[in-house]
Amino acid sequence: MRPSSLAEFVGQPQLLGEHGSLRTVLDGAPIPSIILWGPPGSGKTTLARLLATQSTVDFVTLSAVESGVKELRAVAEKARQAREIGLATALFVDEIHRFNRAQQDALLPYVEEGIFTLIGATTENPSFALVSALLSRARVHVLQPLESTALQEILDRALRDSENGLGTHSLSLAPDARSLLIDAADGDARRLLGILELAADGTQDRGEIAEEQVQRAIGQNWRQFDRNGEQFYDQISAFHKSLRGSDADAALYWLARMLDGGADPLYLARRMVRMASEDVGLADPRALSIAIAARDAYAFLGSPEGELALAEAAVYLASAPKSNRIELAWNNVRAQIRREKSHPVPLHLRNAPTKLLRELDYGKEYQYDHAFPDAIAPSQLYLPQGMAKANWYTPTERGFEKTMGERLDWIAAHRKTSGD
Repeated sequence: MRPSSLAEFVGQPQLLGEHGSLRTVLDGAPIPSIILWGPPGSGKTTLARLLATQSTVDFVTLSAVESGVKELRAVAEKARQAREIGLATALFVDEIHRFNRAQQDALLPYVEEGIFTLIGATTENPSFALVSALLSRARVHVLQPLESTALQEILDRALRDSENGLGTHSLSLAPDARSLLIDAADGDARRLLGILELAADGTQDRGEIAEEQVQRAIGQNWRQFDRNGEQFYDQISAFHKSLRGSDADAALYWLARMLDGGADPLYLARRMVRMASEDVGLADPRALSIAIAARDAYAFLGSPEGELALAEAAVYLASAPKSNRIELAWNNVRAQIRREKSHPVPLHLRNAPTKLLRELDYGKEYQYDHAFPDAIAPSQLYLPQGMAKANWYTPTERGFEKTMGERLDWIAAHRKTSGD
């Protein structure tokens, strides 16, 4: 069912529409070196083939999984020979992100000399997966997951096509089966056709494919997720920002999406422990305890029971008052330490376990706080001598942090009054 012409290609209007970024190629301009970046089943390989056909070049395919520098050199040699007789070459490298740095560097001179035009396809973010020198010589075009309307068109075409599809069987789809199939495809044309084929295997000619047959063909449906790739980082980012933005429903959604896609639950638990300190902080000190308890509960129960504890923590973190003042204070004090010299510990704060150290005045004049009213030594300094009084931590007026601020203000006023 792979389209044989650009007229049959479905979807990606941002690339192939009237104002699409590849419109000039469709209008006859030479094809430049490009990287096609998009999820599985969005049409990267098909589009690469059709663009090469449109530009009348010799189309050569390599898989980055199976090929290396040796194969690149062989392609380049044949491309040189073809160029001598006026024939251009386009090299399509599928899963180009699988090439290591040396293999990607090996492409550069051939692309620069114009030995061949490079068309790369990748499901990974090129900013991270490809070397900058290669990116500077190829324009990145982004393919999106196919919309339901595009999937509907592909589905209807597969049911009608008697040569490459299921047209000779005269099959139809029940409305609920069609909806289920479109949803299960999740923007992936390859998955759509695979499920359709499996569902059709158990249907008599001129029959109707029912919802139950589609469900059996789907089996366990996993949503799009890549544990080490772009979708992983995008969904983690969405999860974190939903918690920070106090949207409990969105936090639950992204947590469930990642668990459904195969993310490590303990990794997600660790991220929530971090979020409890970074985004909730002392506005609600219980948040850190609940996040740690959720981590421990999952480690004890495993899936699926332990996932409920993660969901509980996500909702609590999203609902809690927010403060990032602990993070700001920590970053500021670390920055000051790096900027300044290493100040010595004041003598009165040093430990004096031996006679020699006591003779050197270690610990001398230390004021034991519990010996004073309210357990506060009024005039004692705790920062290094000569360092200005710092205000790294400034509480907000939200949640428990408001109480913290009042307490710190009272301590400062008490020291000043007692000192006077």
